[in-house]
Amino acid sequence: MRTIQQLFDLKGKTALVTGGSRGLGLQIAEALGEQGAKLVLTSRKQADLDEAVAHLKQRGIEASAIAADVSQEAAIAPLVAEAIRRLGHIDILINNAGATWGAPAEDYPLEAWDKVMNLNVRSIFLLAQAVAKQSMIPRKYGRIVNVASIAGLSGNGPNSMQTIAYNTSKGAVVNFTRTLAGEWGRYGITVNALAPGFFPSKMTKGTLEKFGAEELSKRAPLQRIGDDEDLKGAAMLFASDAGKHITGQVLAVDGGVSAVH
Repeated sequence: MRTIQQLFDLKGKTALVTGGSRGLGLQIAEALGEQGAKLVLTSRKQADLDEAVAHLKQRGIEASAIAADVSQEAAIAPLVAEAIRRLGHIDILINNAGATWGAPAEDYPLEAWDKVMNLNVRSIFLLAQAVAKQSMIPRKYGRIVNVASIAGLSGNGPNSMQTIAYNTSKGAVVNFTRTLAGEWGRYGITVNALAPGFFPSKMTKGTLEKFGAEELSKRAPLQRIGDDEDLKGAAMLFASDAGKHITGQVLAVDGGVSAVH
């Protein structure tokens, strides 16, 4: 029987992290790497990726990067092929890349709707399908962690954010996670989702500036927003063998916001 330290140990494991150059993706990458996983990060901008890889290497983490726009179908196959070439196989897939767009629902641009849906929903389907077929299903092992949001668990109240595509996309990620877990359990693949609340990031910058971190903190029972380590423990549970009997689940990491609203 393994110890708890051994269950959380990722030495010898490999991971592909989308949106891994900053924010929540980089935080998750840090957690996986600190536990011994070998990483490939991807996002659109090579300069951001280079900075992230340098940051991880300073922490003793083995990582490399591939610039790719996963919202584009044509980018998926080359990305997965190169990641497998570098890693040998992919044990863990972190579907973190995402986008948002604010506008009133009655005037919401179709261009914005498609941009959000293509990155937040379509890309995770295409990536999960490609990684599973090429690496996880043949080996009968895999950990897929999708980054949803508490915005996918409820709507927005009046005088709040106007993010209908984002909320809709993250709701889709929640049920995508449950449905995929049901289909792929027989292959030894677990599929779970994290649902973060407010964390400081490029995506939430506008919301934080509009409402203020202090006001957003008041909505949470813990009276704070997320920080640069709050997602690590939950991500590790889903990515490691400590969570090998957990699949199809959505874990809110939000200071308790979703419990009271």
